[in-house]
Amino acid sequence: MTTCLSWRLTRYGRFVPGSTGGHSWKIFEAKDDKPEIFLTIVESGYLLVLQGQESLDTIPLLGESQLLKVHQKSDNLMFRLTSKGESHMSRMQFGGRCRAEAIKECSSAVEKLKEYTSVTTQDDTLLPAKPPPAEASAPAGQGKAVEVDPEGSLSIRSLTQHILGETVVTLPRVYHQGSLVQVDLEPVLRVCLLDPSFPAFVEKMEGELEKLLEE
Repeated sequence: MTTCLSWRLTRYGRFVPGSTGGHSWKIFEAKDDKPEIFLTIVESGYLLVLQGQESLDTIPLLGESQLLKVHQKSDNLMFRLTSKGESHMSRMQFGGRCRAEAIKECSSAVEKLKEYTSVTTQDDTLLPAKPPPAEASAPAGQGKAVEVDPEGSLSIRSLTQHILGETVVTLPRVYHQGSLVQVDLEPVLRVCLLDPSFPAFVEKMEGELEKLLEE
């Protein structure tokens, strides 16, 4: 008798190459009146993504003629399947009452996946609990907190050190009043996180910030 294990997803994304060279992601979410989304791993070696009675994806976990890469980042799993010269990419975000529970569910699925294939894991998947603000201390090697005039401004170097976490700076009021603060970033973040090139972009940005410190 075939057995299977299932996990609830809050979001599933499928990469859709465009016919004219463009591309986009098709997103499925479990909200409003839509059925819940489940990831199911069948003992025979298949991963299924189902929303109600609809099959969103089927990924074979075994096979010599294909190359499957799986990566876990926090509460997300990313899949790249290459078969017969064609590439298929998808991303799945796990559900939970809180982020810690969602990460735990994702890690549980990873343990099952490792019975069939290798899975790489981002170092920050298991995040330590953050101390309350009053008890938070500066990381080892970090300088003292920088006192700044609330009505003043900061140099590019000071801002860069703050962004990279090398100093603790209380930003002047002017930095809390920009138009970007009022923008709803959730849709933008969803698109960015589902873009496989986004991690490389973040690393490049960090590299550019490091260069600013050297100037």
